[in-house]
Amino acid sequence: MSEDLVDRVAVTLDLEGVRDKAGLMDRVATALDLPDWFGRNWDALLDSLSDTGVWPPAAVERGLLLVVRNWQPFAELNGQEWRIAREVFSEAVDRTSFLDVVLALGGTSEP
Repeated sequence: MSEDLVDRVAVTLDLEGVRDKAGLMDRVATALDLPDWFGRNWDALLDSLSDTGVWPPAAVERGLLLVVRNWQPFAELNGQEWRIAREVFSEAVDRTSFLDVVLALGGTSEP
């Protein structure tokens, strides 16, 4: 299966330094420029990722590519929360054909 993601509006969700769920939610709100009423919980995240009305305007027509970077330390520190986050990302992608979420690899090697 091959999908052309070139035209998608790419938004980077950089989790570097994020230590807990609250930090993850803050980082998502900032990366996606979510409205002040974003509830900062898993249901609100799923709703926001699935609702093109809160996406960046260009993404509504072109689609949204959410690139999650530096997620490994968060995942190691917060295994259960990371499993839930992945489930939320997956369900949002299943709900919304114009959304793709990718987990960027790299950045974990020590010099």
